[in-house]
Amino acid sequence: MDESTAAAAELEAAERVVMRWDSTASASFGGGGGGGGDEQMLFDGGGDRAEAERFLRAVDDLRRLAPPSPASVGSPRRTSSASGGAASNAVHVAMARLEDEFRHVLSSRAIDLEIEVLADLSSLSLCGDRANSSDIADATAADEDDSVSSSVGRRSSYRSLRSIREIDLLPADAISDLHAIASRMAAAGYGRECVQVYSSVRKPAVDSALRRLGIEKLSIGDVQRLEWEALEAKIRRWIRAARAAVRGVFASERRLCFLIYHDLPLSGSTISTAAGTTTHDAPFVEAVKGAALQLFGFAEAISIGRRSPEKLFKIIDLHDAIADLLPDVSDIFSASKAGESIYVQAAEIRSRLADAVRGILSEFENAVLRDPSKTPVPGGTIHPLTRYVMNYISLISDYKTTLSELIVSRPSASSRIAPEGNENTPSFPDLDLPDPDSQLPLASHLIWIIVVLEHNLESKSSLYKDAALSHLFVMNNVHYIAHKVKDSPELRGLIGDEYLKRLTGKFRLAATRYQRTAWLKILNCLRDEGLHVSGGFSSGVSKSALRERFKAFNASFEEAHRVQSAWYVPDTQLREELRISISEKILPAYRSFLGRFRHHIENGRHPELYIKYSVEDLETSVTDFFEGCPPPLHNRRRSHG
Repeated sequence: MDESTAAAAELEAAERVVMRWDSTASASFGGGGGGGGDEQMLFDGGGDRAEAERFLRAVDDLRRLAPPSPASVGSPRRTSSASGGAASNAVHVAMARLEDEFRHVLSSRAIDLEIEVLADLSSLSLCGDRANSSDIADATAADEDDSVSSSVGRRSSYRSLRSIREIDLLPADAISDLHAIASRMAAAGYGRECVQVYSSVRKPAVDSALRRLGIEKLSIGDVQRLEWEALEAKIRRWIRAARAAVRGVFASERRLCFLIYHDLPLSGSTISTAAGTTTHDAPFVEAVKGAALQLFGFAEAISIGRRSPEKLFKIIDLHDAIADLLPDVSDIFSASKAGESIYVQAAEIRSRLADAVRGILSEFENAVLRDPSKTPVPGGTIHPLTRYVMNYISLISDYKTTLSELIVSRPSASSRIAPEGNENTPSFPDLDLPDPDSQLPLASHLIWIIVVLEHNLESKSSLYKDAALSHLFVMNNVHYIAHKVKDSPELRGLIGDEYLKRLTGKFRLAATRYQRTAWLKILNCLRDEGLHVSGGFSSGVSKSALRERFKAFNASFEEAHRVQSAWYVPDTQLREELRISISEKILPAYRSFLGRFRHHIENGRHPELYIKYSVEDLETSVTDFFEGCPPPLHNRRRSHG
């Protein structure tokens, strides 16, 4: 038998093997095929492997002995089986069968993803040293290259970060079958059809995994219409889900694709998508691109949404989550032009989120300055604006690592010019930084926020009709600001001790002004001037003037007690220091005044009308001050026996 005869016999034998598995005859035009119902499959995961091996050898023989012409390449279900010769027809039958087998193995042998395992990936973060608020994930992971072991081998050309956790999506034997099938389809020029089958099966699996992780299909409009409270919760869930999606779902999908297609001829004109010519990553990108765009679309909607101060910290969280994921996204997607567009989108979203952070901080500064002065807070206590602003910048200091990278310019002079023609807008104060060149731009912004807060508080202090209460209000609020700075090591480190000294000096000055304004008139009642009878060296005392002096003191102290007991100093230590300071001024002066003049009153009629209080009574009464609730005055009178 000559070579041509032997080859013809070999070809005929291969055709017979292939035609026994003809699935094109009953297949509907344009798709479908085997894998459904009770049809027997070659690669069923547990049957006789001999027939599958015979089929693959027959396909190899067909390709070797009767290579298809370019005109015959195409979908095995769209090319007429009657066209061409028997060998060409057998090739189409073989490709149709392999397409069905490929779909069957992908569908039937897939391992169900354990979402609980994927959810563990939410604790993996590449952010190592940022100060965290209570609702921020604090676990970290190193970003060194690391080879993750697996039951399925991997080529050294594919690497992953330690943060990536690849999960087997199919058993090793199934992957081996898929690679064997794909290699025959690609060699015969049916790579595109193989990719289409792959993406048609894996895309729904990827979409399902993201749904189970909590990724919702929301348009940009849907996201921007959400109330902030609901959106904040979705951002927290998104960050956890995105880490699991990128590091678990997408990484595992790319690995599966790599193991099936890594050495197959899918490049060039054979495979192309809307994103352009691809490499062996094409099946992976086809399968996950829609899910990836949906995933990052949520973050994109946040990045271009309305900016307001309450959004700052969740936007920073979102920015940091994407920044953490970018090395992984690059590692997973950037091997091809089609996948690179996903990385570019994620990087652009991160950049827009950074712009949003800078814009929100600037708007917050202006909002603090322009917070309207309407009615004074009762009792001169700490203003809600003061608490809000200081709690806000304390949280800002917790995000020091990120914000120090994002805030790169100091508050500019142009940003501190109040708009003209608006009488209700307070003028901008001067920003007098202790040592601006040695400070981070972020520190300059925090000091600037405190400066504009103080400026606003000065404006609010003018709403009080009582000058002493105005000073007490300033004292309370600046004391609160200083202690918030002291109590936060991060904030204190940014603000600096020199500016903290300024704040301390300012609230002490306000305390001094309060005491001078509130008590000078009362202390003047205890002076000798105006009590002595005029003329010569007489030591006589005018009893009528003395009685009026005692009456004036009693009335003034009672009024001070009535009013200032309703004033409120919330800091217990400051409240006690003020009481001690008042006692040290009033009690010695009153004791001395009584010692010098009480006998003049006690020798007269109705002394109890004038000497109404003992020193101890006054001392007890001072303890009622600054409680925010006026009690009845302690009316302990000395016994006149």
